[in-house]
Amino acid sequence: MKNLQKYIICLLPAYIWSCNAVLKTETAKVNGGITEADPTIFHYHGKYYLYGTSSDMTVNKGIYVFTSTDLKHWYKPINKENGLALEKGKSFGTKGFWAPQVFKKESMFYMAYVANEEIAIASSTSLLGPFMQTFTQSLFHDNFKRIDPFVLKEGRDYYIYYVKLDHGNKIYIAKLKNDFSGVITGTEKKCLEATAPWENTAKSDWPVTEGPTVIKHKGIFYMFYSANDFRSINYAVGYATSNSLFGPWKKSSQNPIISSANTGRNGTGHGDIFHDNSGQYYYVLHVHNTNEMVSPRRTAIVPFSFAPNKSGFDSIKIDKQKFRDL
Repeated sequence: MKNLQKYIICLLPAYIWSCNAVLKTETAKVNGGITEADPTIFHYHGKYYLYGTSSDMTVNKGIYVFTSTDLKHWYKPINKENGLALEKGKSFGTKGFWAPQVFKKESMFYMAYVANEEIAIASSTSLLGPFMQTFTQSLFHDNFKRIDPFVLKEGRDYYIYYVKLDHGNKIYIAKLKNDFSGVITGTEKKCLEATAPWENTAKSDWPVTEGPTVIKHKGIFYMFYSANDFRSINYAVGYATSNSLFGPWKKSSQNPIISSANTGRNGTGHGDIFHDNSGQYYYVLHVHNTNEMVSPRRTAIVPFSFAPNKSGFDSIKIDKQKFRDL
């Protein structure tokens, strides 16, 4: 027994070194900033998990995950999926993996995402993935294309906001089935579309509102959304409010609340809401790579708060001084 103890003690330094070496190779630090478009951040147990639409070179592989503990230093997991949280071949879709959103139900994590310009939901026991489907399928089965999903829980039920491509990009809502395999027939309803001048600066025949994210504050639903073509320097973020998750929605007179005018960056839009360890709300979004080049789009965050308003609904106040790239 003594000899065995000596043998174990002798092995401990090598074992510890080996474990540390494994840990060091599990993640790789991201240098040069995050370049994920349509980003979302899921905050869980003090850690931030970032997902998004990757660059043109990798968008057909799946959806990557990045992690951080401070919103400043980001790491990409090194695993058999090469950092992919959702990998082509393990769930619906063969190309164009876009605009993910992650949410939790009981002990499982779910990812709503776009592939082949259709929406699907995959599940995983880990935020690192792999997110997969038992039955490979999308949520809708008709001739319309749908993108940009956002799932919201209200009471015991789950609802999905999304963009329906129908003579323009228009934001809709539908109620999800309990197993997230599809939507309940007859619940689809249009929420809003581009009607204000700032939402269609190019006067396009195909006006765009997209990237919906909804949060409930003091009993009121707030929808953040983006308008204009994402390639436009005028791509920007506005919000609308409603007493009901189905609407009607009233657009804010402050719109756009995030744009090149108050950030100094072109193409600000399509993001998601999260909060940090202190409870501070942030909006994560993408911006153009430079003033001359759209892609690869860069990921950025900006803090916001709710401020009292004479209308009765609190207003969204963006802290433009703290807008920064990740």
